[in-house]
Amino acid sequence: MSSRAWPPSSKARERPVDPLKLKALSMGLSKELKVVLIKMDSAGRQTFNISELEEPRIPMSELSIVNTAAEVVRACRGERVKGKFKESYLLPSFCVKPKIAINIPIPREKLNPPTPSIYLESKRDAFSPVLLQFCTDSKNAVTVIRGLAGSLRLNLGLFSTKSLVEANSDHAVEVRTQVQQPADENWNLNGSAQTWPCESSRSHTTIAKYAQYQASSFQESLEEEKESENEEEEEEDKTSDTLATTKIIKFGTNIDLSDPKRWKPQLQELLKLPAFMRVESSNNMLSLVGHTILGMNSVQLYMKVPGSRTPGHQENNNFCSVNINIGPGDCEWFAVHEHYWDAINKFCDKHGVDYLTGSWWPVLEDLYSSNIPVYRFIQRPGDLVWINAGTVHWVQAVGWCNNIAWNVGPLNAYQYQLALERFEWNEVKKVKSIVPMIHVSWNVARTLKITDKDTYKMIKHCLMQSMKHIQILRDQLVAAGKKIFYQSRVKDEPAYYCNECDVEVFNLLLVTSENSTKKTYVVHCEDCARAKSSSLAGVVVLEQYRMDELMKIYDSFMLVSITCKRKRK
Repeated sequence: MSSRAWPPSSKARERPVDPLKLKALSMGLSKELKVVLIKMDSAGRQTFNISELEEPRIPMSELSIVNTAAEVVRACRGERVKGKFKESYLLPSFCVKPKIAINIPIPREKLNPPTPSIYLESKRDAFSPVLLQFCTDSKNAVTVIRGLAGSLRLNLGLFSTKSLVEANSDHAVEVRTQVQQPADENWNLNGSAQTWPCESSRSHTTIAKYAQYQASSFQESLEEEKESENEEEEEEDKTSDTLATTKIIKFGTNIDLSDPKRWKPQLQELLKLPAFMRVESSNNMLSLVGHTILGMNSVQLYMKVPGSRTPGHQENNNFCSVNINIGPGDCEWFAVHEHYWDAINKFCDKHGVDYLTGSWWPVLEDLYSSNIPVYRFIQRPGDLVWINAGTVHWVQAVGWCNNIAWNVGPLNAYQYQLALERFEWNEVKKVKSIVPMIHVSWNVARTLKITDKDTYKMIKHCLMQSMKHIQILRDQLVAAGKKIFYQSRVKDEPAYYCNECDVEVFNLLLVTSENSTKKTYVVHCEDCARAKSSSLAGVVVLEQYRMDELMKIYDSFMLVSITCKRKRK
């Protein structure tokens, strides 16, 4: 029916319509009173009585993922929380990590367990669901897939130094200047003892210039080999030998290959990989970030000479990683299951180096004496190393080689739990979580169907906690007289972080103008905004999602059976 078919009454013509009121109604500010009709008998006749229906309010402490979004919001509104709401996003008393007995001493010979190595016989094997299950099994810290490049006929020559120079010779390279040492040693500056800190200085160059260095380093080595053949070798103890042969090397790291125009042939070649290993895929949480995170959901390249070191670390937010050795030389890897990360963290504290942000190289004897098993293996050209969620690892080049690497976030319970745990630990340690986990969790709920019960429970709980955080802060801001302005997100808009403490800020952005002439706007978290002004003077509050929009996503996010998912396909 068109609007013209409904003529206004004479009274309506006299009273002009207030467009602001119409707008307010369209924005969902109308209120409803729910009533119930109760059937009654009166003098033998049936009649109805109208009664208000009181909505029951559940105490916030009793909320769970079985509750609706409306029940969650109602519970928050009635709670009257004072100060900042600080509940965890993690599902309490719920853990999908494997149970590893740490009290039982491991015999010395078993502290170097064999590394799971898969030899593919055909291309079909690479795309088998069994391979995905094996790589992502929480018991397997690391998996080496031998000769994957050959099985899939990957043209690794596209990533050779020669090809890189021809493609983009002036491309930026970060250089780490390091001391060359044996892979299982890390000496202090005067060479008197082994230690954990692993220092290096940073500079920058181009692919062409590093290529020259890589080639000249190889040439020098050939000449040194010839000279040593003509000299008599003398036996010396290991320490003096280490000091005598101290050599400074340069490692070309963090070379960004994200630009699809500059690196089109290289990036297209990687589409030959199985879906779960690709830079981008439908079940990869990092594909739902909505913007590029360099080196995580984009490819990075490493150019190496013998001794080039990637110090010990877990991947950002404990995500899985894929690493392919381009060759021609080998790399040596060391890996420890996520279960032991805190023990390694304590060693870092003891040696005065920050576990999350510092540069460290574990002393193997320290790990063995603490009953910590270490996987140690060689990655040859064409081998793919899959680092599972949370695995601690460190790598050294044996020969001259290039490597390519990126992160992936398979949507399983183990990966999600570890990512969210590290998200919260980073906040405690005041370290930025490169992956905005709250933003990603809402994107997962909006776009994917989850068939695994444990994964679903953890994501749903995170969303519930997120709604609680938002509603409580929203009510506090309104009660304090702050206006909240709606500003919807635009395509490819990045997630937001606090300008001071780097914590993720989701939905309610507390914004200040730092420079009145340049109009630069800065986002703050609640704590940092209140630290500047307890009354939030000069702070503008922007809301990126309406609460009813988030409520709809929350209620629509349901566990899907595998058979139901297949039918929809």
